[in-house]
Parts: sequence; structure tokens; C-alpha cells
Amino acid sequence: MSAPMTEQKTIRHPLLRHLVFACGWLAVALGVIGIFLPVLPTTPFLLLAAACFLRTSTRFYQWLIHHPRLGNYVIYYLGGKGMPWRAKMYSLALMWSVMLLTAFVLVPRPMLQVLLPLIGAGVTIYILRLPTLTLK
Repeated sequence: MSAPMTEQKTIRHPLLRHLVFACGWLAVALGVIGIFLPVLPTTPFLLLAAACFLRTSTRFYQWLIHHPRLGNYVIYYLGGKGMPWRAKMYSLALMWSVMLLTAFVLVPRPMLQVLLPLIGAGVTIYILRLPTLTLK
């Protein structure tokens, strides 16, 4: 089982590299918490971590995709097998909660009240069209 490693340019700027690397570890932490906490989606956070590590550390990218528990989330998605139904629903619920809270409560601006739901609709269509992975 291996994930395709596309040719990506490594981030050269030291400050940006450290920032992206730290974001990768934050995403791993949130992904792990999401395994146990039904409010946080695991797959999107681990995909974000994989993208961050791919640009900053080949070693940690390899660690993530070969991890006995976490690697499957990334490999299934990158291999075209999709996301588990539960991960899809949690992702959508969290995304819509944050977008609507932002657009209508935290930053109630007409442009955001139109733009964020449109972006959310696009992401929803994308996630729902992904293959649904059935876990054994």
C-alpha cells in the first residue's frame, strides 16, 4: 500500500517552511483527535497534513502515509477509494457550521453571506461525489 507521491517543489523559504511544517503537525493532531471526537473530521485534516509534509519533509510524509492507523485515511483518498460515509458527514457538518457561523454571526457582511454558502455548496458537491469507502 503506497500513496502516489507527485513531483512537488519543496518550500525553500525557512520561515514559511517551518510554518507549513507546524501546520502539518497541527493537522495530524486534529486528525487524531477526530478519530475519537465525532465533531472533528479525520480525513481532511490528515490530507492537509500530507500536503504540508509533502512540501516540507519527505521523511514525515512517508511516516504519515505508512502509519498503521493514520496512513489508510490518506492512501484511500489518494488511491481513489474515497472517504468513509461518516467522515463525509462530519466534514460537511463541521464545514457548514463554521461557514454559517462566520458569515452570519462573526462577520455578518453581505458579500460573505453570499460567497461562503456558494463555496460551501461547491465543496459539498465535491465531497458527496467522492466514492464512499466501506470499511470492513
